[in-house]
Amino acid sequence: MARQVTRASKSLSICLTALIAAGVFGGAQAATPDTTRVIVAFKPGAAAKMKSAVAAAKGSVKHEIFGMNAMAIEVPNVALKGLENNPNVEYIEEDVVRKPFALTSPSTGTPYTLGQQVPYGIKQVQADLLSDANTGNRKVCIIDSGYDRNHEDLSANSVTGEYDAGTGWWYTDENHHGTHVAGTIAAVNNSGVGVVGVNSNKLLKLHIVKVFGADGWAYSSTLASAANKCGAAGANVISMSLGGGRASKTEQRAFDSLYSKGVLNVAAAGNDGNTVISYPAGYSSVVMVGAVDENKAWATFSQYNSKVELAGPGVGVLSTVPMGGGTEGVLTVGGVNYTAGSMEGSPVATATAALADFGLGDAINTNVSGKVCLIQRGNIDFAVKVSNCEKSGGVGAIVYNNVAGSFGGTLGTTVTKIPSVTASDTDGAAMKGQLGQSATVGVKKTNYAYYDGTSMATPHVSAVAALVWSYFPTCTSAQMRASLTKSAQDLGTAGRDTKYGYGLVQAKAAYDRIKALGCGN
Repeated sequence: MARQVTRASKSLSICLTALIAAGVFGGAQAATPDTTRVIVAFKPGAAAKMKSAVAAAKGSVKHEIFGMNAMAIEVPNVALKGLENNPNVEYIEEDVVRKPFALTSPSTGTPYTLGQQVPYGIKQVQADLLSDANTGNRKVCIIDSGYDRNHEDLSANSVTGEYDAGTGWWYTDENHHGTHVAGTIAAVNNSGVGVVGVNSNKLLKLHIVKVFGADGWAYSSTLASAANKCGAAGANVISMSLGGGRASKTEQRAFDSLYSKGVLNVAAAGNDGNTVISYPAGYSSVVMVGAVDENKAWATFSQYNSKVELAGPGVGVLSTVPMGGGTEGVLTVGGVNYTAGSMEGSPVATATAALADFGLGDAINTNVSGKVCLIQRGNIDFAVKVSNCEKSGGVGAIVYNNVAGSFGGTLGTTVTKIPSVTASDTDGAAMKGQLGQSATVGVKKTNYAYYDGTSMATPHVSAVAALVWSYFPTCTSAQMRASLTKSAQDLGTAGRDTKYGYGLVQAKAAYDRIKALGCGN
């Protein structure tokens, strides 16, 4: 559900991409024009008869939904009517698509003074004010694109998962999205290594159900199976940074059943910045999560509607990605380190040379040959600016903002051999006073990345729910849900509103409320 965005890269920012495949989870392959993929719910004990009916209709079974009397099938369009009249059929519905939710933007992380970086969201949700020493009694199930088990900030966690013939092992992550989500929930507090998650002491139990592969999307039938597998694994909380625009009766039944059995379901609102209700977040048995930035302002990409229940940090969220899967900008001039923004498409390389003014970068100028080009944003696109620097003999490029603030850029389909980064207007002005001094510009591989999206807000809420719940394990999922909403920091219009829901989730405030008033108040 997301694509990755780092200080200098991207990969399910909340808009990454991931998906599901065959085997236990079924194949994520589009139906042909003369066929359709649907979910068929049938009477108990009628599975064999349904398979025969599908075969007789010249169709095929794509996915048998775990824990339900239902299966996803692909059949010729002309055969649908006959199946609808089959006495064993309860209903037939479209097997709708589900995708990860995420966007890309400039990084906004804040380094931690003790050598451990603390993403702003950790403090924003009060995770730093509440010990996670009790979380060994909680399990969070992450439905996403997998988990890098070898990551330096995740390998020490208590994690289980499953193999799927379509998406592969749970501990692989081709899209990086699932690993990013997992880091927000439980990146380990390793001294001087990486970041910390909401629950960082290695006690929280995780279960990974991988539904996204390289294709970047999945079906609702797969999601229903995945949710039921989370329940079977004993999950207390299910975290889903994914969704789609249409509801599914099968999917809803799965989440309704899980919620009634004590599981707290949490899902992303979506990143289209409109009032559309995404699912599964839109079901009454699922908590819908919107996104805010580091200033607690509503993220303009975050979908807003009456179903939004809680908000979480979702802009410029720093977290883990598969080892070596992220990139980070490097920018130093005259011994002064500057923050390098992302220029998507830049090669992973570093160059050092004298800094030269390249104006707007709108024309070739051999005076910058062998130098690092300092270029002002404006007039033409980034790809042309960087290409002109390269054609002029430049060895690296810095594009600084022409308005206040930092920003991220992209070279699109243009391929360059020289490294390039972005810089804020303020830093650009400072560097303008350092022309001729030695400049180092580059992009290096890293194990962390900045992502945007409701995909990033969702794991904050899921992790806080597990953290608070660990102190009061006898509370029901419904009581925990109510406590989180009643203790949220009210933002925007007083009371519940369409952008923030009840407000920003708060770990310590929720704990204090339950401790003082009990689970049911």
